Amino acid sequence: MAQIQVQRQQAAATGAAAPPSPQSMPTQNGVAGGAVATGPIPFGSTSLYVGDLDPNVSEAQLADLFGQVGQLVSIRVCRDQNTRRSLGYAYINFTNGQEAARALDLLNFTPLNNKSIRIMYSHRDPSLRKSGAGNIYIKNLDKAIDHKALHETFSAFGNILSCKVATDASGQSKGYGFVQYDTEEAAKNAIDKLDGMLMNDKQVYVGPFVRKQERDSSMSNTRFNNVFVKNLSESTADEDLKKVFGEYGAITSAVVMRDGDGKSRCFGFVNFENADDAAKAVEALNGKKFDDKEWFVGKAQKKSEREQELKGRFEQTMKEAVDKYQGLNLYIKNLDDSISDEKLKELFSEFGTVTSCKVVRDPSGISKGSGFVAFATPEEASRAINEMNGKIIVSKPLYVAHAQRKEDRRARLQRHFGHI
Repeated sequence: MAQIQVQRQQAAATGAAAPPSPQSMPTQNGVAGGAVATGPIPFGSTSLYVGDLDPNVSEAQLADLFGQVGQLVSIRVCRDQNTRRSLGYAYINFTNGQEAARALDLLNFTPLNNKSIRIMYSHRDPSLRKSGAGNIYIKNLDKAIDHKALHETFSAFGNILSCKVATDASGQSKGYGFVQYDTEEAAKNAIDKLDGMLMNDKQVYVGPFVRKQERDSSMSNTRFNNVFVKNLSESTADEDLKKVFGEYGAITSAVVMRDGDGKSRCFGFVNFENADDAAKAVEALNGKKFDDKEWFVGKAQKKSEREQELKGRFEQTMKEAVDKYQGLNLYIKNLDDSISDEKLKELFSEFGTVTSCKVVRDPSGISKGSGFVAFATPEEASRAINEMNGKIIVSKPLYVAHAQRKEDRRARLQRHFGHI
């Protein structure tokens, strides 16, 4: 396990003695910094969430491990509905809260199939987790700091509900992480004590976690001075931009972007002294024609802002497409290998107009035993489900249901297993 050396930057600079690291501080209920601070046992505490599971970990392995500390009621490894592959997490229920607390205390970060598991209480009411209350964000972490090391450092300040270092596909740290406490007071205490401290000789930022939607909203409402203009005619020069935009306020710079040969790239930037003047120029000039060219005028965006906007547009387009075909598209599995696209269409055509039909195949052309059929109306699709679900086709009973997006299937599974 990675170890963290914590010291204040000022102490390191002046040679003064650094304050004691969180590992050496007592935690709630007298639990040492290296142990899991269970604190007050939360509601529904007989149920544990186990994350960061190796894909091959089975219910039997979890039963062997967790059965050592108490009597188990149920174990469920959550799996993809279609492939049956593990989603990397499980839910475990004990007969009483004391046994669940003991499992959390003794087994958190235990290696299973050479990968440390991460345990926390499963909250059936997700409102606390989704509210972001008590949640903090840590960045500029040394790559050697893992979940356990982060937990040991931050457990000194309160009862931790969840703790995670973000990792890439290969399991390497991305240099940031999250810790959620059961109280805002504990989170504030951790921020006050650890923000700006050196951890493994790297100064870390520790602050309140801000949800993505709130960050995006804040970004979109930010005042700006720099304006982007595109679709310029090739003859438009810097002086032309200054003349047009200068009508709306004082300008500090105006430039038309050019290539290595000095040819206009037909876009440019104008910077105003005052943000209100920049906003007025955008409002007045966006969509206006100059030299038979309709200008686009807007806030000059960073690359990350542009990417976020494009992503939002794409997601909205995809959602509209899904909504358009809601109730029309069916998912079929347990197909015999001999079923072709034509045969699948023949089987379902008696229930209405089939607008598309496809058997899913691997790169070598072998059927994966599943497919999709789309109808012209929801009524036709429903009729096909009622008649074909469970029907024996070439010695196999078909499974037929409305097709769902991957995100919707995963959310449904999480809701289902979260209430077991």
